[in-house]
Amino acid sequence: MSWTRRDRPLWVRSANALGRGLEALGRTAARLDEAWLLEEASRRSGLSDFGDDRFREPLRLFVAALEHEAELTPVGRRLAQRELLTLLTNRLEVEETYRRQPQIAEQTLEPPLFVTGTGRSGTSILHELLAQDPAHRVLLSWEALHPCPPPRRESYQSDPRIRRAEREVRLWERIAPSYRTMHENGARVPQECIYLTAHSFVSDLLSGMYAVPSYAAWLARADLREAYRVHRRLLLLLQWHHHGERWVLKAPSHLWALEPLLAIYPDARIVQTHRDPLAVVASMTSLMATLLWMRSDRIDPVALGKRTLRSIGYMLEQSLRVRDAGMISPQQICDVRYADFLADPLASVARVYAHFGLTLGAEAESRMRAYLAAKPKDRHGAHAWRLEDTGIDVASARERFARYRERFGIPSEV
Repeated sequence: MSWTRRDRPLWVRSANALGRGLEALGRTAARLDEAWLLEEASRRSGLSDFGDDRFREPLRLFVAALEHEAELTPVGRRLAQRELLTLLTNRLEVEETYRRQPQIAEQTLEPPLFVTGTGRSGTSILHELLAQDPAHRVLLSWEALHPCPPPRRESYQSDPRIRRAEREVRLWERIAPSYRTMHENGARVPQECIYLTAHSFVSDLLSGMYAVPSYAAWLARADLREAYRVHRRLLLLLQWHHHGERWVLKAPSHLWALEPLLAIYPDARIVQTHRDPLAVVASMTSLMATLLWMRSDRIDPVALGKRTLRSIGYMLEQSLRVRDAGMISPQQICDVRYADFLADPLASVARVYAHFGLTLGAEAESRMRAYLAAKPKDRHGAHAWRLEDTGIDVASARERFARYRERFGIPSEV
């Protein structure tokens, strides 16, 4: 793929060279063994209660896959270590917060609205528009990364964690500058739910950033209710001092997990976006390759393309299974076609509000229009992707998704 021919930034090449030099001397760039990670998180926080032990098995599996499958660069190891320590430290701080303030668990949680759909199908921009409504409470990057102490309304725009998180999220762009053309980044940008479910270590966030096939295979069979239990626990904590009329949340991974999601949130409202899967697989392969390239030198775009195609197919199959089995009522889910959204974003937003009987106020609509005007397409450069880079058979892939496209009236983009 074209991105593999780009040079890494000098500082990344230098850091990797230094790390490899240390490895040649028998010194690791960053420790990733489970016992050390748990001990280090406790040392940094001064706490020892990680809560429910069900996180330990997926953590153990993921760490083993990092060591034996991910083929991490020294910079990749550093990223993995930092990300794992953040999640473990957060678990300790969340448990301590609940211990001190057990009444957090007694709050009510209004029916949340979840935006989902395959990646690259408009979920992010739709979520960002819905976030402009003052009635909506959305998950921002900084509080997803550092949820404790619970954010307060009076300091929500000036919390010192914002500056810290900004440095952390911008690091990905510094490692792989092309990433900023693919995804909006920033401490105050609405974030995906996978950053909450990751605290259970049962999450697409982990399998999406690293080449860990054994963990991914385990995840496909795992009971995801634990991930959503942790998700809900974190929402209650985050709204403790700062709540809205309803949470508006987003993640493509909800698409294949609607059944466990509904087990924890039976009154959830779902918005599903729809786009030509062939356009999605090419764009997603490019994005996933870039995420892996931040952490490893070994990227096989053809294998990744086939894996992405299988993943998209599985997500759609699972979502249709839930619908066809009557596990979710038509009133509980609203469909938005990507083509319709591109043609008139505000009309699509208005349909979502009407479907769920919500009021789209004048202030919310004005803020949405201003947001769109301030965010022109490709402002950070065009995200270039080519279907031929994925190595998939276009004819067979088109046939595979024909019934899905016909069911939702999705126009072809390829």
